[in-house]
Amino acid sequence: MSTILKTLEIGIIMKLTKKGLIILPCYNEEEVINNVLKQITREIRDQNEYNLDVLLINDGSKDNTVEVARKHPVLIISHLVNMGSGAATRTGLEYAKRNGYSFVVTIDADGQHSTKDLFAVMSRLNSEECDLVIGSRMMNTEGMPAIRVVGNKALNIATRIILGVGVTDSQSGLKAFSRKAIEKIEIRANGFEFCSEIIWRAKQQNLKIVEIPIKAIYTEYSLKKGQNNVNALRIIKNLLKQKIREV
Repeated sequence: MSTILKTLEIGIIMKLTKKGLIILPCYNEEEVINNVLKQITREIRDQNEYNLDVLLINDGSKDNTVEVARKHPVLIISHLVNMGSGAATRTGLEYAKRNGYSFVVTIDADGQHSTKDLFAVMSRLNSEECDLVIGSRMMNTEGMPAIRVVGNKALNIATRIILGVGVTDSQSGLKAFSRKAIEKIEIRANGFEFCSEIIWRAKQQNLKIVEIPIKAIYTEYSLKKGQNNVNALRIIKNLLKQKIREV
């Protein structure tokens, strides 16, 4: 019996010392960031599987996003100017790489993702041999605005044609990265096209990609902040440019 207990104790300690980082790229989210961080930090307190830090990348916000975020137990790195969500994510991954985190989860700061799904991608990453877990909104589009469904499908097709990689939700901001993925994936894009680029870089490095269904939370605020048709065209144009540069 004592041997069994000792084994269990070692297993628990190993889990608790597996340090993870939750990254929130953030630009002008003063209206919602308090609630988003409150939910995330509450969930972290309630779970006991992982040792987690939260890192907010303030991408040159002009409002009071940082002042609100400082009320919570989170790390903050600020860009002096707005550089784009790709650049903000790159900063977060570089921080994770330099500070020895075992895994990373990225999540949108606009309240679109639930903390339940945040921990679902985290759990999937740590329960099987995979390197990148994508939370896919397209596996269950119930309640998703039609314009978003069409736009995401179009970008999935563009990602497949231009970059040669196919997933059900190429634009999801909810992703989990293994330590290997943190070290191997190097984002070069600054704009929204970085979501497709991550999948492309993962394929180039022969990393294993897994998708799980998630449910996006659409509010008037998140719809206003999210991608639109103009952004979609810009993403496709920038993907083409990036692909041509690397041919």
